[in-house]
Amino acid sequence: MRAARCTQYGPPNRLEVVELDDPAPGPGEVLVRVHAAAVNFPDVLLVSNRYQVPAPLPFTPGSEFAGVVTALGPGVTGPPVGSPVAGAVMTGAFAQQVVVPVTGLRPVPDGLDMIHAAAFHVTYATAYHSLVTVGQAVEGEWAAVLGAAGGVGSAAVDIATRLGMRVVAAASSQERLTVARKLGAEAGVDYVHEDLKTRVRALTGGEGAHLVVDPVGGDHAEAALRALRRSGRFVTVGYADGKIPRIPLNLVLLKDAVVRGFEIRMLRQYAPDAVAAGDRALARMVRDGMRPLVSRVHPLAEVASALTDVAERRTTGKVVIDLTAGA
Repeated sequence: MRAARCTQYGPPNRLEVVELDDPAPGPGEVLVRVHAAAVNFPDVLLVSNRYQVPAPLPFTPGSEFAGVVTALGPGVTGPPVGSPVAGAVMTGAFAQQVVVPVTGLRPVPDGLDMIHAAAFHVTYATAYHSLVTVGQAVEGEWAAVLGAAGGVGSAAVDIATRLGMRVVAAASSQERLTVARKLGAEAGVDYVHEDLKTRVRALTGGEGAHLVVDPVGGDHAEAALRALRRSGRFVTVGYADGKIPRIPLNLVLLKDAVVRGFEIRMLRQYAPDAVAAGDRALARMVRDGMRPLVSRVHPLAEVASALTDVAERRTTGKVVIDLTAGA
């Protein structure tokens, strides 16, 4: 099979597309023929060895995929061979085949093709649980979403709007804010050229946001925290800016704010009931017409440039690798 391969840590242009032996599923595992795999920012971090958990060399990057079950390992009774599935792994998705624990698979929601199915679950589940399970979203509240045209950010704008929240999108350009407005954001802040705290407070009637979802981090995190109203909630989701913020705790004290973190793998481990409830809610939204924003689709041969575009934040929504193109 063809697969992207990281043999030395560094920028994405060091990735190679190579031929590997076909894998076989072991006990509790399923073999999936991958049709499409989405690019996520942690993939970039893993390739450069900057992720919280390192991936030993050599490895195939890629964490989110959709495809068809082709074989079941010992002890696995389903899903049946031929079933369309989506799944998540730490590494391995940028390949024509992937072996994954059966617990890491879920059915493709009705209405999604393979490209959109690959782009859906990780970002939309992250956005949903950041808003609802952790952020305790309430209809009619103001939610400020940073990185609002990126993968998690665009999903958060989409879901928050569908939950009846009023969304202030924060992004790095007017072009990216236009993307967020099309997803339902009521207002926008260009945090490169505008003061984030001042603008969010002004746009929310002077009191500030009830909830902030921040997948960006860096210098914008403190400004977003300052943009909360009293007793507001701040959810830190990731650090696409590349810098982990250092928050002065006196701000938390003075605002009586709640600051929480969200990491989807931990939720699956410690709150399976919340994960199941989120999957049901997201499936209903898909049936109602919700679709992930996919801005670019690349063949596997262009995997390095796809990761580079994500690393340099030149994309909106999700970037997807089509594993059937040129196969």
